[in-house]
Amino acid sequence: MGHERDLVYRMSLERSMSIREALVEASSFLGSCGVLEPQHNARLLLEHVLGLEGTAFYAALGDPFPASDKEAWEAVIARKAAGEPAQYIIGRQEFYGRPFAVSPSVLIPRPETELLVEAILQHGDRLWPDGAPQALDIGAGSGAIAVTLAAERPRWRVVAGDISSAALEMAAHNAAANGAAVELREGDLLAPFAGEAVDILVSNPPYIPAADIAGLQPEVRDHEPRMALDGGPDGLGPYRAMLEQLELLQAPPRLIGFELGMGQARDVAGLLEQAGHWNTILIVPDLAGIERHVLGVAE
Repeated sequence: MGHERDLVYRMSLERSMSIREALVEASSFLGSCGVLEPQHNARLLLEHVLGLEGTAFYAALGDPFPASDKEAWEAVIARKAAGEPAQYIIGRQEFYGRPFAVSPSVLIPRPETELLVEAILQHGDRLWPDGAPQALDIGAGSGAIAVTLAAERPRWRVVAGDISSAALEMAAHNAAANGAAVELREGDLLAPFAGEAVDILVSNPPYIPAADIAGLQPEVRDHEPRMALDGGPDGLGPYRAMLEQLELLQAPPRLIGFELGMGQARDVAGLLEQAGHWNTILIVPDLAGIERHVLGVAE
């Protein structure tokens, strides 16, 4: 069925059409294939194929679709129709206003994680108004959190770890591309940072319960790295492990922030309360009102 749909799409592009018409047709095609947000995905892919973005892209919508881009356009739409994330196809995702290279070796940065970064910056500025805290990002992935913290607060010392060497290579690339000073180490959770003084700990760890992964959207389930999704039987394994490993550090961090899944906020907040290192526990909702982040602050 996927091959037949792809063939029909190629055939319909045989006639001359404008860039706008190609966008509309591809959006309709992707929608018929069950792709979520088909218009958004088609626009991302078309900007990539044409090498245009922003006002330049919209100014060109009335122009004839370039015959030289037809083959590349059909190829990316076929990949998207088959379920591949558009961000992996184009190799890029914006986060906090900066471009980040992405590949199937790392999770695609999500907009809600920007709210975690904002909360860490806000409380970090308040706790260290004249200082230079050391911030540790566990599970660096693409480097979205660590690179953004380092770029937004150049005086902070930012270090990050990941168990995946491929993810660390991607994070290193993104740090260099964005001019951010981030020290990267390979290892499991806090182990590579034993004996260090850490002021801020932030993490967006795997938090999907293992049994729920099969029911995820195919784009996530079939294409994003399972290592970065699987949080164990109840999804809380990484949080428990990180809190247990705090004893490896010189002292518990004064500021800790976690991203988590739907329905996990109260449980993670309870884990932080049981640890007893922070006198203020905050639950931060995302833009959809979902309790998405938990912070612990030692005032």
